[in-house]
Amino acid sequence: MSRQRGQKGAEGPGARPLRGGFPTKIHLKTDFDGHPIAFDLTGGEKADAPHFPILLDLGPDIDPRVAVGDKGYASRANRQAARERGIIPVIPHKTNENNRPAFFARAVYRGRARIEQGVGKLKRFKRIALRCEKTKRNFASLVALVGGLILVKSVHTT
Repeated sequence: MSRQRGQKGAEGPGARPLRGGFPTKIHLKTDFDGHPIAFDLTGGEKADAPHFPILLDLGPDIDPRVAVGDKGYASRANRQAARERGIIPVIPHKTNENNRPAFFARAVYRGRARIEQGVGKLKRFKRIALRCEKTKRNFASLVALVGGLILVKSVHTT
């Protein structure tokens, strides 16, 4: 009897090994300085937009004033979900979207570079960049550990 690829140790979406499959996406929630607050993992084949409301609810019970995201999170439902929570969505509109507003908060959106730098800090750790862990649980534990190390380092250097 042959075994299916990814069967041993698989624990839901994003649990497959990197070899032969899609990589795992890390949806990272940070503060405006790029320090990690919360994260969630999904399979690489999954779209970003349906995961946005889940990402808004992750982390401490502090309501952010602004949610900055890339075009992967662009949808009317996501913008509405942010507004219902009292959050201003700063997500660029896709070129094929209808009824795009004339105004876009570019100055706030430029701050997304700090968020990308936070992701870069995570990926400086080789085991995260190469996705060495085979199960979602182990990979999530490693991302949490590295996120904690980044926070400790940021507090120590300030």
